[in-house]
Amino acid sequence: MRPLTDISSCPSSSPTRPRTVEPTLSGLESLADLELLCLVLDRVPGVIPVRTLASDLMDRFGSLGAIAAADVPEPARVQGAGPAVIMELKLLRQLATRLARHAASGRPVLSSWEALRAYAVTALAHLPREQFRALYLDRRNRLVRDELVADGSVDHAPVYPREVVRRALELSASAIILIHNHPSGDPSPSRADIEMTKKVVAAARVFDLPVHDHLIVGRAGTASLRSLGLMS
Repeated sequence: MRPLTDISSCPSSSPTRPRTVEPTLSGLESLADLELLCLVLDRVPGVIPVRTLASDLMDRFGSLGAIAAADVPEPARVQGAGPAVIMELKLLRQLATRLARHAASGRPVLSSWEALRAYAVTALAHLPREQFRALYLDRRNRLVRDELVADGSVDHAPVYPREVVRRALELSASAIILIHNHPSGDPSPSRADIEMTKKVVAAARVFDLPVHDHLIVGRAGTASLRSLGLMS
C-alpha cells in the first residue's frame, strides 16, 4: 500500500477531471485513506483540483474520521471545501454511524459487545466536543433507543442522572448503557466521570434499572467502567 501522503493516484486536477483511480470492488480495502478521500471528492461537482483539496483536508485534520466529525465551520476554512463537499462528508459519516448502530442493535447488546464498541467508536471517537449518549435496552438487552443526553465542550458534557432515568421509564426500558467520548483521545475515566456514573447507577437502582456499563471512547481506544470496577 502506498503511504498516506502519496497522492500520485488521486484524480487529476484538470478541468475534465479524468479519474486515474478506478478500483474494483474487491480492491477498495487496499486504498490508502487519502486515495479514498480523493474518490469521494471527485464525485462532488465543481471540486477542482481534487488532489489538492484532499491533501489539505488530511493535513489539517489528520484522519478521515476527524474530517467527517469536524464542526462545519472547520473544514469550510480549507480552500475549496464548499457546502457540497461538507454535505458529502457529513452524509458519509451519517451512513457509517447508522451502519455501525444497525450492527449493534440487531441482537442482544451484551452478547455483541464488540459491535457496540465499534458503533461507539464510529459515532464518537473523532468528535471535537464531548457528547454523552444513553442506550436504553429492553428485557432481552436489545437496543430500544440510542439518545443524545448532552452535547458539551471540549472537556465536559453536563449530565443529569434523574433525566437519564426518567427517560428510561418513559421508554419502558429495562436497562441502560452509558457512552461518551473524550476529545483529548485518552479514554481513561476522570474523577468526574466516575462520580457521575455512580449517581446514575444510584438513581436507576431506585427503579430496579441496571446500568450495565459506562463506555468511554477516545481516539486511543475505549475504557469500560464495569471492567475497571468503577460502577459502584
